[in-house]
Amino acid sequence: MSDKNYYDDQSFEQDDLKNHRFIGNEYDSCTFHNCDLSELPLSNAIFTSCSFENCNLSLAKLTGTSFQEVTFSNCKLLGLQFEQCNGFNLRIAFSDSILNHCTFTNLKIRKTRFVRCQLQEADFSGTDLFESVFDECDLLRANFQRTNLIRADFSTSQNIQLHPEQNRLTKAKFSLNSLPGLLSAYQIDVV
Repeated sequence: MSDKNYYDDQSFEQDDLKNHRFIGNEYDSCTFHNCDLSELPLSNAIFTSCSFENCNLSLAKLTGTSFQEVTFSNCKLLGLQFEQCNGFNLRIAFSDSILNHCTFTNLKIRKTRFVRCQLQEADFSGTDLFESVFDECDLLRANFQRTNLIRADFSTSQNIQLHPEQNRLTKAKFSLNSLPGLLSAYQIDVV
C-alpha cells in the first residue's frame, strides 16, 4: 500500500498546509493560492502544469522535487535551493516574485522567464540560461559565473554585475544603464 497521493486539477485556497504531506505526492494541473508552504519538505513531489499564486515557499525543502511547466506569481521564495530539484524536464517561470538568496547552480533552465522579480544575491553559477528573459528584475549582487547567457535578455533589468569573460554572453541583451555592471570587473569608471 502506497502512502503517495495523486491530485488532479485541484485548487488549494488559503490553506494552511503545514500538516499536509507533500513528500512523493503528484500534483497535476493544481493551483495553490494564498498558501503557506514555507520550510515544508516538498521532497520528491511532482508538480506538473501547476501554478502558485500569492504563496510563501521560503526555505521549503526541494530535494528531488519536480517542477514541470510550473508558474510562480506574486510568491515569496526566499532561499530556495532549486539546484536540489529533479532536473528532468525542469520548466519554471516567475512573475512579481521575491527570489532573494535562491540558488540555481548548474541547472539547465533554458528560456526561463523572470518578470518583475527580485533576485538579490541569487546564485546562477554554472546555470544554462540560454534565451532566458529577465524583465524588470532586480539582480543586486546576483552571482553569474560560468553561466550560459547566450541570447539572454537583461535589457530592462537593473543592478546587473557580471564578468563578461567568465560567462557566455553571445547576443545577450543589456541596456546602456547596465554598462557599469559589465565593466566593474575591469575597474573602469563609466561617466
